[in-house]
Amino acid sequence: MRGMRSAAKQPEPAKRPEAVNLKQTLAMLWPYLWQFKYRVLLALLALIAAKAAVLLMPLALKYIVDALDSGQQSLLVVPAALLLLYGGLRFATVFFGEVRDALFGRVTEHAMRKLGLRVFQHLHSLELAFHLDRQTGGISRDIERGSNGLSFLMRFLMFNIAPTLFEILAVALIFATLFSPWYSLVTVLAVGIYIFFTVIITEWRNKYTREANQADNTTNSRAIDSLLNYETVKYFNNEQYEAQTYDSFLAKWEQARLKNRLSLLALNSGQALIIAAAITALMWLAADEVVNKQLTLGDLVMVNAYMIQLFLPLNFLGFVYREIRRALTDLENMLGLLKRKPQITDAAGASTLQLTKGEIRFEQVAFQYQPERPILQQLNFTVPAGSKVAIVGASGAGKSTIARLLYRFYTTSAGRICIDGQDISTVTLDSLRRAIAIVPQDTVLFNSSIRENIRYGRPDASEADIDQAIALAHLQHFIASLPQGDATLVGERGLKVSGGEKQRIAIARAILKRSPILLFDEATSALDSASEQAILQAMREVARNHTSVVIAHRLSTITDADNIIVLKHGQLAEQGSHDELLAAGGEYARMWQLQQKQQQ
Repeated sequence: MRGMRSAAKQPEPAKRPEAVNLKQTLAMLWPYLWQFKYRVLLALLALIAAKAAVLLMPLALKYIVDALDSGQQSLLVVPAALLLLYGGLRFATVFFGEVRDALFGRVTEHAMRKLGLRVFQHLHSLELAFHLDRQTGGISRDIERGSNGLSFLMRFLMFNIAPTLFEILAVALIFATLFSPWYSLVTVLAVGIYIFFTVIITEWRNKYTREANQADNTTNSRAIDSLLNYETVKYFNNEQYEAQTYDSFLAKWEQARLKNRLSLLALNSGQALIIAAAITALMWLAADEVVNKQLTLGDLVMVNAYMIQLFLPLNFLGFVYREIRRALTDLENMLGLLKRKPQITDAAGASTLQLTKGEIRFEQVAFQYQPERPILQQLNFTVPAGSKVAIVGASGAGKSTIARLLYRFYTTSAGRICIDGQDISTVTLDSLRRAIAIVPQDTVLFNSSIRENIRYGRPDASEADIDQAIALAHLQHFIASLPQGDATLVGERGLKVSGGEKQRIAIARAILKRSPILLFDEATSALDSASEQAILQAMREVARNHTSVVIAHRLSTITDADNIIVLKHGQLAEQGSHDELLAAGGEYARMWQLQQKQQQ
């Protein structure tokens, strides 16, 4: 059970280094508000009209009660007009509130759209190392909660906090003008205590909100990771292990939520006590003055109406502040992603890659993922334009790392990589990656049709171009055998098609891209012998007049290469043609003999 406890351990909940504060959040949101400044201004005018109607309703109610109490009971005289006014004010409150929401809704939705797109684009701009380390489920929940938090913040920060404070001050001023300063003093003092109490307790509660979010992220990440590895779970009969591990995460989430709810109980109870004390004090003052004939019955009703009217905004103010703090907490990680700077970017003044021939040259290239574990050391080799060069070596020799460096997923630790004499670190990433088409070792497909997955190589390709790519990848017979043809869905990550079929789809996609440099990273590793030969023939046809780099494990697939580079411990052990290397009797010859014995 030790391993299970270790697997289920969660990191301590804390702000990420990239987390943002309220000031930074508002600075990010301001451009979205300014873009619709006239719409926001109209919404503010509707808000003012709604609040004015709210403040006039208790005053109208006072005059109605006083008119009826004084015997003016003819509904055709004063009370009728006042009753109509009261009804009109109540309608105006709702109407102008709806107008405000309708006007500002566009601003909120546009901000959510633009910020969501910005985060999405930024995630794609981050380096490969970030995506290898990320927890997809956790990030998706950060973005989901962040988007909801943004919507809440945009609406309530602007249309609830400031207007509620204005309403409280207006009521205090009315009390001081119509009655005595004591009414205003009690009101302002109660509001001050209420706000102070809410801020302090909410700040204390915030750590529990973060803890609950962290537990939610970790639980969701574990669930997604387990479901994505469904087959592996089945292979090793680990359903119970996965359930127990997932339950351990859920238990931590349950505890975090319990702490959150208990702290909410303390907050709500304290707020209710402050509000009850304030209402009791004011009603005591008003009732005493009514008894002493200093106030009318209408005044008492007005005080009560104003306090009831204030009670809801005060209670709502606490709710809004709590939700704004929670929204800011939820926004921290999503907006924090935007503060993370991509490690691999275009150099200052980067130029577009100018391809003339397609020659690739590695000059004294060194690289390591961690300082203590070098992968490539002083690597020198050239891939002549239009040639086919194979790279072989034992697992861990650095073959796939070469592909990643060529794409600039990582930057070399030393040395440089040149294409047609241009250091790839000085050209734009877009032009570099457009020049290279790859068939990766682990082909991952989108959950769409076969044809759409192929079209992804060049989204603007014509139907004839796609058909040609399908033919070159020898996919026609497979597609013809499917009831829905190339409209067949491949499933999430391509799980509904075999490894060989996925590989051929990936080859068709690379063909469609029409890049002058082709990179095949174990492109035939998942194919049977018959399919392998067909694909090898297709690769030869496609690679004609292209510069092609083939990273291979099975040496039988690269015997026709113009040059074979043999890596050993990240260094160039030897290079030459297949026949030359066999005659040399070195590392390649040893690997060839070993593979021939395995095939016997």
